[in-house]
Amino acid sequence: MDRPRTRPRRTRVPVLPRRTVLLGTLAGALAGALPLPEAAAAPREVLRQSSFPDPFTLGVASGDPAPDGVVLWTRLAPQPDADDGLGGMPDRPVEVEWEIAEDEAFTRIVRRGTETATPEFAHSVHAEPAGLAPTREYFYRFRSGGHLSPAARTRTAPAPGAAVPALTVAAASCAKFGAGYFTAYRALADDDPDLVLHLGDYFYESDEGDVRDPGGPEPTDLAGYRRRHAHQRSDADLRAAHAVAPWLVVWDDHELVNNWAGADRGRSPLRRRAAFQAYYEHMPLRRTSVPRGLDLQLYRRIPWGSLATFHMLDTRQYRDPRGSGGSITGDEQERWLLDGFRTSTAGWDVLGQQVFFAPRSGDGHKSDTWESYPDSRERVLRGRLDSPVRNAVVLTGDEHVHHANELELDDRPAGTELVTTSITSGGDGDSGDDSGSGDDENPHIRYREDRRGYLLTRFTPAELRADFRVVEQVSRPDAPVRTSATFVVPDGGALTRP
Repeated sequence: MDRPRTRPRRTRVPVLPRRTVLLGTLAGALAGALPLPEAAAAPREVLRQSSFPDPFTLGVASGDPAPDGVVLWTRLAPQPDADDGLGGMPDRPVEVEWEIAEDEAFTRIVRRGTETATPEFAHSVHAEPAGLAPTREYFYRFRSGGHLSPAARTRTAPAPGAAVPALTVAAASCAKFGAGYFTAYRALADDDPDLVLHLGDYFYESDEGDVRDPGGPEPTDLAGYRRRHAHQRSDADLRAAHAVAPWLVVWDDHELVNNWAGADRGRSPLRRRAAFQAYYEHMPLRRTSVPRGLDLQLYRRIPWGSLATFHMLDTRQYRDPRGSGGSITGDEQERWLLDGFRTSTAGWDVLGQQVFFAPRSGDGHKSDTWESYPDSRERVLRGRLDSPVRNAVVLTGDEHVHHANELELDDRPAGTELVTTSITSGGDGDSGDDSGSGDDENPHIRYREDRRGYLLTRFTPAELRADFRVVEQVSRPDAPVRTSATFVVPDGGALTRP
């Protein structure tokens, strides 16, 4: 594989002087957020020892790093395809231990604790350890029922305002299981990023599959969405990508149903509630993202020292009806974003979001992109230009095609949009040479390519480097992966192709 230059090994963190044991019950912490079945109201004995088979079939993950901690995730599911969506687990709470070490052999453990996984949340675990050191690499694992999970790597964010020499970020979206093999996820893991942004369509709800079994019929209830998530994580390449770095996740439409948005409420309130709960259960999200009624807050800000700030957006849940000329983010989220611009002190402000941002003539899909909300887009760009933001970068998913776009407002440069193609959606793609720019009507589109893959970016105080990674074929496993194009954005400068 054609990969970026290998980075030096990171400095090992010294052993922290004390350990903490965090005892918590997920159901107790969440009882005020979601209506639980009546059976959950009665105390039940926590299962500490069991003869159930290996429950760690779905792997482990981490996410939303902070300077002193990170989310650690797993879900117990010895039979992930069980019809009831409960993964073959007993109908009672189960104790799950976790531990964090500074070395892969776990000889220097710095934190450990216990969570209680409950059937009401599909025996998922969202541990939030604190007291870790900033800008450090750690390793973590879980133990339950006499079984030990795979170990994985994570890292904490830098301290507020701390100088950061470099940050490698991978961006991915649109992973349709039935459309092909997840070779791109394996290559992403091999590229050793510090952080992974998943920009939506983590799985597809449709039951189509030209290459692989998509995972059964289209889900419409909680059991169905749980089975679809579990089927997605049956892929070893996806589990490897989760195990290499913390993820920042946002959804698009297919985590619920195609093209759902705003007041549409996902066709059915019950279906929306089920999809939202299953999404939380399977993502490394903090408990602040527990669904509340028909809402799940995903927009959030993750600072990375003085180098970058990641503004993760939700352009699905709060958008006004198409054609209304309103907001794609909703008023509250838009104010939150513009407030973040006004207080920015980072070298790079990065918007992680779902749908095509730049204007595009002849856009046959514009009703589902920012092109259908031009006033909303103008307010965001004007807010960026009227703020202390030094460099604005929009990272986008959804398109199934790589793009590099220049952004401007009133003939003033306003930033860069980098669009990652899909992991598999769309199949093998165009086998011809499609690696040029846009067309005469869209001169700001500097590059597009209809192949599958992901985006690998490297931020430094001096520049942003973006490598567009492509997979030769997804219709067969282990196809070659290469860099099809590279772009650079100098600090304070414009998009260039070296």
